[in-house]
Amino acid sequence: MDTVEPFLTTERLELRPFTARDEDLLVELDADPEVMRYLTGGRPTPPETVRKEILPGMLRRYPCTGLPGYWAARERGTGEFLGWFELRPLREDGAEAVELGYRLRRAAWGRGYATEGSRALVERAFTKLGVERIAAYTMAVNRGSRRVMEKAGLEYVRTFFEDWPETIEGFEHGEVEYALTRTGWERRRTDGGPALPA
Repeated sequence: MDTVEPFLTTERLELRPFTARDEDLLVELDADPEVMRYLTGGRPTPPETVRKEILPGMLRRYPCTGLPGYWAARERGTGEFLGWFELRPLREDGAEAVELGYRLRRAAWGRGYATEGSRALVERAFTKLGVERIAAYTMAVNRGSRRVMEKAGLEYVRTFFEDWPETIEGFEHGEVEYALTRTGWERRRTDGGPALPA
């Protein structure tokens, strides 16, 4: 039975800190070629890499918030592990700018979980954590992830190009940044700005 205190809950999700016991869940998640398609071209993350690099990063707490930057997501009704969400400070000494991210099991795709979790994290960031700007990144060709960013209230900022150690299908179209500032978020809430996409 999972006794870790949740960071936040939504209608269908519970986000909680990772623990050392979650290694196998992360190995399984990163073993799905479709999950890793826009990250490694479909190659699984070696279990050794999960153990020595990925999981320690998930467990790490940031001095500026006292919180981790990643949360395990599970379905509230069943307790099923769905994947993870990221709300990670971009600097060690302050949480004014954070990165939003998510990686969900294929079985959880198309059910609105990524949008639900992302919107909840955006709300938490601006109401409780003193965040001023949230950014998210993905490959330009990853339409599904871009749609989630839009539904979470983030707007397209730019397309940029980086050197990839190994080419991934679609890399030639670059990566995109989406972002939302506190000012933009507050304007939507108070000035009757455009509603978030359904």
